[in-house]
Amino acid sequence: MNVVAEQPWLWAGLAAYLVATLVAMWGVSPRLAGHPLVVSRGHEKVVLGFLLLGVLLLTVAIAERWVRIGHGPWINLFELLMSQLWSLGLIFTLLYWRLPGLRPSAVIVLPVMWILGSWVLTLAPESSHFPATYYNAWKWAHVGLGKIFLALLLAGVGLGGVMILRRTERGRQWFRAMPSDAVIDKLAWRLMMLALVFDSLMLIAGAVWAQDAWGRYWAWDALETSAFLTWLLLAIGLHVRLSYRVPPWVSGLIIISVFVLAFTTYFGTPYLSPSAHKGMV
Repeated sequence: MNVVAEQPWLWAGLAAYLVATLVAMWGVSPRLAGHPLVVSRGHEKVVLGFLLLGVLLLTVAIAERWVRIGHGPWINLFELLMSQLWSLGLIFTLLYWRLPGLRPSAVIVLPVMWILGSWVLTLAPESSHFPATYYNAWKWAHVGLGKIFLALLLAGVGLGGVMILRRTERGRQWFRAMPSDAVIDKLAWRLMMLALVFDSLMLIAGAVWAQDAWGRYWAWDALETSAFLTWLLLAIGLHVRLSYRVPPWVSGLIIISVFVLAFTTYFGTPYLSPSAHKGMV
């Protein structure tokens, strides 16, 4: 097997994420301090350190690939997954650092990231063609805003998962260090509000880019339609949460539903659709 320049750095970054995942899981164990009611947070610095290390190693992997093929990792599925692992890790690391109440939710967020990590390990790091239409500042804005949007959704999924799992005895033990469901629910929907802002800006930037690249703002192709449905579901979820008394576990289900649709939009539609978003123009 031929190993390209970025692969060792990618593997090392994923290994750092794996260590962070395992330490986070160990940290929520009710037997960590020898008693199910004792809470210990000494492991959190270790988790933060390995998350940061993973982000740094993936930064090197992206830089190596950029130099090797001459453009950023935005085109084929291998590149998309690698760059998303970087951006999701970076933003979650910042949230983990700044929001201590969110930290135990890493046991949900990091395994979700490992779905991407396991996936990218099955793909060949083939070089990709960079279309002329991608040399556009609005394209960079579109991609960057989308990465922030998905990362905020993923953080919300962690909190939503906590609210659902707390309906079980094991879940209550795992997340005993976290605030009440009411506090978690409020934080989760603040993240969702931010996600809606970045999603809206992503769609606007994408429309301007499409006008420059293809001479139209919107064409209702498969990816545009799926992206709009994601925005609509998130907006409806916010409306429901603000207008009605929604149990925390229902809030969690709504957030996870939005993420599943966004995940499908990002990692499925562009590679099944014949639209221009495949980068073949």
